[in-house]
Amino acid sequence: MNLTGAVIIVTGSATGLGSATAKLASSKGANVVINYTKSEIEANETAAACRELGAETLLCRADVSVDQDCRRMAAEAVAKWGRIDGLVNNAGQSVFASSADLESLTAEDFLHVYSVNVVGAYQMVRATAPHLKVSGEGAIVNVSSISSFTGAGSSIAYAASKGALNTMTVSLARALAPEVRVNAVSPGLFPSRWWSEGLGEERYHRLVDQFVSAVPLKAAATPETLAESVVWLLEGAKFITGENIMIDSGMHLLGFQPT
Repeated sequence: MNLTGAVIIVTGSATGLGSATAKLASSKGANVVINYTKSEIEANETAAACRELGAETLLCRADVSVDQDCRRMAAEAVAKWGRIDGLVNNAGQSVFASSADLESLTAEDFLHVYSVNVVGAYQMVRATAPHLKVSGEGAIVNVSSISSFTGAGSSIAYAASKGALNTMTVSLARALAPEVRVNAVSPGLFPSRWWSEGLGEERYHRLVDQFVSAVPLKAAATPETLAESVVWLLEGAKFITGENIMIDSGMHLLGFQPT
């Protein structure tokens, strides 16, 4: 895909990896949809940064767990630009709960996490697929997690939802070929407001130190370095579909499970 003039929707793009992805795509000539649910100030800041990089932007408040919102986001992009070339399913949800305490998770917790991480991603694909097919070189990147392979992370519900997203990535790669490629990335630990707010600053920094000490590459990725792989899957991975790239500094080689 040539990103010059392309239209890329990045869900959950007010902060973190989503914001970094939108900015990097903008720097390569794409026009971007900045999506958020609550972080309006940060979303506006990301949109302003993308415009400074030369992109046209569309700011869209939408909850991907709501099908009508997904269809509206796609429709607004098409109304503005007449096309959709790429989708990054970055919006995610979790609850923080000890895996050792099975009583810490309820059925409602699972449904809440799955509604965004799995159903939301599916609904965004369904809303955008007809337009992605028209381009003939459409691409989707689902943001999964190394938790989907290790079973560790913020909660069992989160890890299980990302495992489901991995399977759905393969299913969609088959269903949407040959016009649309569908891949996933599975980051390990990286700096984010989500982690620091969920764990508290002290535990978060301890976890980062533990991660960096344990992994083979002795460093953690940043949102910006992760975005490089996401954008590459949009623009450069012409013959890759149904793949899941682990971006975890080699954590999966050790079976490392942060505590």
